[in-house]
Amino acid sequence: MDATRSSTIGAPRARTGRTAVPGAWDEAPCPVLVADAAGAVVTANPHATALFPGAVPGAPLSGAVPDWLGAAHRAAVTGQEPGDAVSGPVGERVYRAVARPAAGGGNRGAGATELVWWLSDDTERAEAEAALAVERARTAFLAEASNALLATLNTERCMEVTAHLAARHLADGVVVVLPGAGRRTPLAWAVDGGGPTRALLPLDPFEVPGLAEALQGFPPVPSRWIDPEALPDWAVPEEFGGPVGAVAVIPLPGHGVPAGALILLRRDGKRAFTEPEEVFARLFAARAGAALSAARMYAEQAAVTQTLMRELLPPRLEQIRGVEFAGGYRASERGERVGGDFYDVHPTAGEAGASLVVLGDVCGKGLDAAVLTGKIRNTLQALLPMADDHPRVLRMLNDSLLSSQHTRFATLVLASAIREGDAVRLDLTSAGHPPPLLVRADGTVEAADTRGSLVGALPEVEATTARVTLRAGETCLLYTDGVTEARGGPFGDRLFGEERLREALAECAGMPAEAVVERVQMLAAQWVGAGEHDDMAMVAVTVPRKSPGGVVTAAGRGRGSA
Repeated sequence: MDATRSSTIGAPRARTGRTAVPGAWDEAPCPVLVADAAGAVVTANPHATALFPGAVPGAPLSGAVPDWLGAAHRAAVTGQEPGDAVSGPVGERVYRAVARPAAGGGNRGAGATELVWWLSDDTERAEAEAALAVERARTAFLAEASNALLATLNTERCMEVTAHLAARHLADGVVVVLPGAGRRTPLAWAVDGGGPTRALLPLDPFEVPGLAEALQGFPPVPSRWIDPEALPDWAVPEEFGGPVGAVAVIPLPGHGVPAGALILLRRDGKRAFTEPEEVFARLFAARAGAALSAARMYAEQAAVTQTLMRELLPPRLEQIRGVEFAGGYRASERGERVGGDFYDVHPTAGEAGASLVVLGDVCGKGLDAAVLTGKIRNTLQALLPMADDHPRVLRMLNDSLLSSQHTRFATLVLASAIREGDAVRLDLTSAGHPPPLLVRADGTVEAADTRGSLVGALPEVEATTARVTLRAGETCLLYTDGVTEARGGPFGDRLFGEERLREALAECAGMPAEAVVERVQMLAAQWVGAGEHDDMAMVAVTVPRKSPGGVVTAAGRGRGSA
């Protein structure tokens, strides 16, 4: 440093009488300014005056610098420490400012006479922090959206959640469009994060540029290509209020097929959708599309399951030609509606024909057992013309099962019931199944004398048929071993057993068929409690005390399984 410059350091200025900025400050690579305790500018280096043109000696600091810097200076000179550094905007940039006491100006804080403010461009760091905050907010939103969307498998509810979330975070207004069903298209819309609305409207997707392509799974059309003035009325919700300034159409990708599309709307006067915003919208759309696709797939599978199960569900049995029938079923697992136990009641042709009762138990439980159950039921339905010949029916059913790809077997009991005056004649044939129990009018319980081999396992099936007669008030109960083998009791390890079943039936003498079934079901359920058990099915055949006149009820013509 030369002698001339050295002699000026610390020398007072003639105009203000204040400390001059050392020459080294003029060469500082960043803006530097000095202000006194009264809030006046003492001096500033060239970088500072270029940044703050009004920062001339003697000028009020509050009018020369941004408010955030002026407030920081006031806090510093009054002892209210602003921290090591403050930052704020200067035009389109962001600057960081650090205060230090001027040479000979006293300590920083209360009593300091002058403070030197060193400023540095902090724009890149501020932009990085802002971008990080945006990404964190978007990540949190996507996590929230995933949880909300996956919380339901209802398509309509999923549409509503999609519209509501998108209207909160992506646009001022949102319209969710699903692929049309017939001549009508499902829609859901929301505005400003408000409650969603659904409708089914006749519309033409080609009226919105890019919508038809989005519904077919093609990449989105850039939003800058879409003219908001070209939107049809149905694409702008009434609640939107005002003209549309920007539009974006985002596909909703599904599982192999398009799940729908989003129409994002911004009000006039707001900036258009940027490319990063469209990318973010597609991230949300991927989650919404997956949820909508899963909901639609679930709905389709539920409809198929309902159709297939309709023939497997147990029917309500009533009187057929003067004979009472009642059935009951309890699945082995909670939530299951069908399983390996089943029953059918088939009235044969003609007014004087016998009604065929079939009760069976397929090896195993759950859906696999239900599939074989359906095959057995359909085969028996085809064999109804020969229903009076039980051994023949069992042989043909056995041959059918052996020739199929199933490796499971089944036990069956057949009962042909025909009214003869005041009594009912029963032909009972057991094929590997517990013999039916007969409940006499005096409370005596006896087992029918029938036995045989199971079907679907051996090349030949053998069975004997027992013929019994039921009088008024007497019942024959056909049941599966899920009843007698149900474990429960005080310690949950004892079988319900045939003896306990006989005792329960002895109390049912003279009861209607439905009351007998309900009584046995109740006792078995109480015995099992919350424990595990196999499928339970039973059918009661009862001779009513008063003949109903031989009317075949419509409900009695159904088939059922459990």
